[in-house]
Formats: sequence, C-alpha cells, structure tokens
Amino acid sequence: MRASTFRRLMNLWPPFFFNSIRVQHVAEDWSEVKVVLRLRPWNRNYVRTQFGGNLFAMTDPFWMLLAMHQLGNDYYVWDKAGAIEFVAPGREDVYAHFKLDAATVDELRTAAANGQKVLRWFEVDVTTASGEVVARVSKQLYVRLKPKARAESPASP
Repeated sequence: MRASTFRRLMNLWPPFFFNSIRVQHVAEDWSEVKVVLRLRPWNRNYVRTQFGGNLFAMTDPFWMLLAMHQLGNDYYVWDKAGAIEFVAPGREDVYAHFKLDAATVDELRTAAANGQKVLRWFEVDVTTASGEVVARVSKQLYVRLKPKARAESPASP
C-alpha cells in the first residue's frame, strides 16, 4: 500500500477519526510518520486536558507499521509491550513524530538473521506545538525472520 493511501485510510479509521487523531504525514519510504491529536470537547478528560487513552492511541500502531513496511514480508513484526509516562497535562493539541532510520532497520535485520526473535524498545515524545513534552511513550517490538525466509537464506545452517 502506498504511504499516502495509508494516511488517508488511517484518518478515516474510527478510533482515530472519532477522537480527533490525524495522521499528518507518512514518508513514501515508510521512515517517518507525524501525528496530531486535537483537543476537542468530546475527547477531554474530567479536568479538561488530553485523555491519556487518546495520548497512547495516537502513538500505538506506528512503530510496528514503520518496521513492517521497511523490513518487508519476510519478517513477523508485532507489538509486544507498551508503556506511557505522563509528564505534563495536555491543555492543547499535541504531536508525535516517529522516525525509523535505515541503520536501525539494518540492526533489526542483522539481529533477526538467524531466526531468533528480536525484542527492541522504541520511544516517542508527545509534545505541544512549542515542544513541551506531555507524555513519553515506549513500545517494544517483536521481530523475527519467517521460517520460509530462513530456509531460503544462503547463510542458514
């Protein structure tokens, strides 16, 4: 799927659409995603700040999706664990910027080359437009080379 098509579909996905979460940008090479969570009357918490569930939701799928698209179909990629640290109240729109560089993708490929599972943590800050950190989100990915790709690899024992 093209990154631009993916962006449009994600913006129509009900958990994002109804909670004012918008994917602003997806790089064509799947190396970068930018997301915004607009503060609206229907997605505020009791004290009128960003609802913590939405802060986590706006970050939830992106590390896995970036890794899946960059690694390709020969790999299993799953979310294994996640955590969020609330740093400050979100009293305005907030943003998350994900960047998965080629060097990190190469590290994942190398670590998974023998068919072992690879567990790797990734972090993203959720910030205001001025850069104030509202939350820090950590996601652990599970990456493993699929059995068929292991069997076809010339480096396999």
